[in-house]
Amino acid sequence: MFAEWVEETIEQTLTVFHLPKGHRVRLRTTNNLEKLHQEVKRRTRVVRIFPNPRSCLRLITALAMEQSEEWVTGHRYLTMTETEPVDETEDVLQPVT
Repeated sequence: MFAEWVEETIEQTLTVFHLPKGHRVRLRTTNNLEKLHQEVKRRTRVVRIFPNPRSCLRLITALAMEQSEEWVTGHRYLTMTETEPVDETEDVLQPVT
């Protein structure tokens, strides 16, 4: 069952290898997402008890919007300066055929 799933989705799984090598280093991690989750956890612990689910959603939405704004205007974690075509001879994982 797992082997079938891998066989069906291998191309989507390896699409990151079509990007320039400099981008792959940054895109292979989930550090930014983990940082956002950590901040949500920290801020919701401070409140402890929300009056209703909508108030919790408002706080999390505000945090997500704040993080999005920082990603758009703040320090660039990933720039598009390395947009040269990928060299096919580069060490890219190829699906086994």
